[in-house]
Amino acid sequence: MNSETLFNAIRSGDGAQINQILEDQPQLVDAVDQRGSSPLLLASYYGHRDLCELLIARGAKINAKDASGNTALMGVCFKGYTHVAQLLVEKGADVNVQNFNGATALIYAATFNQKELVELLLSYNADVNLKDGRGLKAVDHARMQGLNQIEKILEDAS
Repeated sequence: MNSETLFNAIRSGDGAQINQILEDQPQLVDAVDQRGSSPLLLASYYGHRDLCELLIARGAKINAKDASGNTALMGVCFKGYTHVAQLLVEKGADVNVQNFNGATALIYAATFNQKELVELLLSYNADVNLKDGRGLKAVDHARMQGLNQIEKILEDAS
């Protein structure tokens, strides 16, 4: 078996096959695909909380970055998977990691109108003052999108 088999099992949500692959080849837990995504990033992208839990239990690097510098937490913040984000932060995901453009999970959550995720990240001490590569903070992104409720939450947290 190779890493492609593992990535296909993640895409199809086959926890039993993932367990078997990692039992035989535990080093694949942090393999990377052609886009630089790890198994954990891919599982989180598809919203598979149970698979994320399995991969973390098997030692997956929770703050691993893809080819753009995005982490699993960043991905779930623009997709809106609060249930996965909750697991990731509980297991120690760094809420203030910045990708290669300077964006953070909070910036993504704010930009994509993910109120619950904004509140979750703030409860885990997300830094509202971090700026992306254009010099914009999460509140600036919310303001540009006309997301008044998110803007207020972020202003109140400043």
